[in-house]
Amino acid sequence: MSEEPTVSRRPFVAAIGTAAVGSAAGCLNISSQSVDLLSAGSLATTFEEYVGPAFAEETGIDVHGEYYGTNAVMRMVEDRTKHPDVIVSADATLLRDRLYGEFTDWDVAFATNSLGIGYREATRFGEGLAAGEPWYELAREADEGDIAISDPDLDPLGYRAVQAFDLAEAEHGLDGFREAMLSSVYTEPEEPQMMAGVETGSRAAAIVYRNMAVDHDLPFFRFPDAYNFSDPELKDHYATATYTTDDGYTVAGRPIIYNMTVNEAADSPAAGRKLVSFVAENPEILDEAGLTTRASLPRTHGAVPEAIDV
Repeated sequence: MSEEPTVSRRPFVAAIGTAAVGSAAGCLNISSQSVDLLSAGSLATTFEEYVGPAFAEETGIDVHGEYYGTNAVMRMVEDRTKHPDVIVSADATLLRDRLYGEFTDWDVAFATNSLGIGYREATRFGEGLAAGEPWYELAREADEGDIAISDPDLDPLGYRAVQAFDLAEAEHGLDGFREAMLSSVYTEPEEPQMMAGVETGSRAAAIVYRNMAVDHDLPFFRFPDAYNFSDPELKDHYATATYTTDDGYTVAGRPIIYNMTVNEAADSPAAGRKLVSFVAENPEILDEAGLTTRASLPRTHGAVPEAIDV
């Protein structure tokens, strides 16, 4: 378990306008073109403040993003209430299970993340963490609603929080911990708003990805590898925790992998493919946004078009 310092990324944002980043489609001369993006809510700041501006600077193509829980993203695509060019998931397997065959037959995995706690220091919970008290003891002592999780029926962040409670119960010998936590946490239906309550002081903490705490310049307490879903070597261990969403989709715990694809019926498929290539070619932007890139990424899956330069 470790507390990670918050690193301000604002200087990088300011620099985007003065430095061309990457080589994806630099010669494209379609300044009026745009890409409609439908993405996991945990990447709202990543695309709005980092990827989107850098991509527009490099290509002249604007990114118009909408951000929801990944389960909700998949439902919107499936029932055609949204018609994005590019779809981004916080769970690579979820995208493949739900969209392959009808909406796409390929994707590019581009980053990972870690699960833990974003918290406010000036609270009993934050002070306890700083003093080295076990997070799970502090969580059991917290008042109802002090700790937020995302809706597990709407996005992977939510069901990973539930699975983390399950794995922590086994890891630390905490009988009834998962159920106790589920009876006391506040469930936030809007994933992009997860840290807002912590930032304003209405919540003490939230179970979030590392980049979400960094987005708000708040401290992040990284869960142990046994339940932070960051270690590919522990995939079998993670899989021992499961969650079934309200629409009947049963998901086993698995390492966090972000992936993206282009909708086969996209209005701007060429521009969408340019965006996918750009993200894959510029891992330094993702690192600055608080995500984690590995030597094994980017990684393609399925019948990737030749235009995708990975």
